[in-house]
Amino acid sequence: MTVAFSDAFLHAAEYHAAWGVQQLEMIDQAFPAGPWTADLEQCRYESGGRSLRVGLLGSYDLAEQTWLWGWANPGLRGSEVAAASARIPEFGRRHGIVELQQEDVALARFDDPRRAAEALAFLGMAVLGAPGYIGQEAGPETRVYFVPQDPQLQPARLDPVPMPRHLLTGAQLFARSPRLVVNGWFALHGVSVQEAADQITAPLPSGGAAVVSFDSVGRISGINAGPVSA
Repeated sequence: MTVAFSDAFLHAAEYHAAWGVQQLEMIDQAFPAGPWTADLEQCRYESGGRSLRVGLLGSYDLAEQTWLWGWANPGLRGSEVAAASARIPEFGRRHGIVELQQEDVALARFDDPRRAAEALAFLGMAVLGAPGYIGQEAGPETRVYFVPQDPQLQPARLDPVPMPRHLLTGAQLFARSPRLVVNGWFALHGVSVQEAADQITAPLPSGGAAVVSFDSVGRISGINAGPVSA
């Protein structure tokens, strides 16, 4: 992807990258791909025999190659389903992220506009602290994105078993600062860390500690989760 997002956007996206990967993995398991319906007035999404209360995160126009945030949708402005994304522009103002403040974002300048739309959905989900997002084709030229707003689906918690996969996948998403990805992962799970030049160490809720090591150019070179060394 052409790096056409602002530095502030990429910094925030990378900080949330591993956490976001974890949430998407969870919702993909809970709501696998298949036929779906949505009732926007009722804020209801249904698929695979399951129903979920959702909000509108945004939509992507494939023909125009533009992203429109849910809170800015002219046909839904002020509605309950669009209100779910209303906190996103405020986050953008606080952190100087112009892409979150604009009502729509032009994506034609990207090598892969569709992937850029997914990046916007990804950061929007993370800003809201939502347990994933659902993207679906809503017509030949439109893709729509929902975020769960339902107590039956809570954000995934820190689990040391899949943690290495989440950290490594998150580090590959934007590929700028693996250390920021790791710091963000633990911070978003409410875990403090100890930093050294070549590693980050964090206590695990289940006991023991996680040690993430970095090579000379800052890439993750090892992840170990186990008992605390004497």
